[in-house]
Amino acid sequence: MAEPLLQATGLHTYYGASHILHGVDFRIGSGEAIGLMGRNGMGKTTLIRSLLGHVQPRRGAVRWRGADITQAAAHRIARLGVAYVPEGRGIFPNLTVKENLIMAARAGLDGRCEWTLERILQTFPRLAERLSHGGGQLSGGEQQMLTIGRALMTNPELLILDEATEGLAPLIARDIWQIIRSIRGCGIATVIVDKNYGALLELVDRCVVMVKGRVVFDDDAARLSDEIVQKYLGV
Repeated sequence: MAEPLLQATGLHTYYGASHILHGVDFRIGSGEAIGLMGRNGMGKTTLIRSLLGHVQPRRGAVRWRGADITQAAAHRIARLGVAYVPEGRGIFPNLTVKENLIMAARAGLDGRCEWTLERILQTFPRLAERLSHGGGQLSGGEQQMLTIGRALMTNPELLILDEATEGLAPLIARDIWQIIRSIRGCGIATVIVDKNYGALLELVDRCVVMVKGRVVFDDDAARLSDEIVQKYLGV
């Protein structure tokens, strides 16, 4: 098996005295798409934060292309080629759409500049129509497009989307899924968290299901049975 792009082994992460992750293993290869699934409060966002250096696990290790980054600062991990679209989007409301995009622009670690402002605006025509609008003037769907576009401006090797379509109208959510599919086709590895399991399963190679801070399923998306969905993901 090829060396993973990003790999975590035996992660134990706490918030104060609360033990959130219990020995979590996780891996993603170059160009792979993973659906990170689980009910609310099961540790998905904490796993993402542990991978990105936003919170330090007390035990376990995180590696990027085999190099230990467990104690690396978040900005250093981002510079390795990891882009993050957080739940809540995190745009700068007082900056224009154009300013939100160009502030993030940089070449990839290997010098790649495939995602330019021009390409972002071709991919997100709604943003092209609103370049001079403030980020706070955009609809929720447009803000999500802006956040994804800003992440792509860093020319990442891995894109992590937490609650990719949460709170969006169905038609806008459909547009977001189409955009994610096109990003996948460019060879960028993706980790996607979303409650629309049907749409997720059509897009990803592998599913990781979490329950109470533990991974209970990690396999090809085609192997995710109805029984597992009902047991671990059903309302």
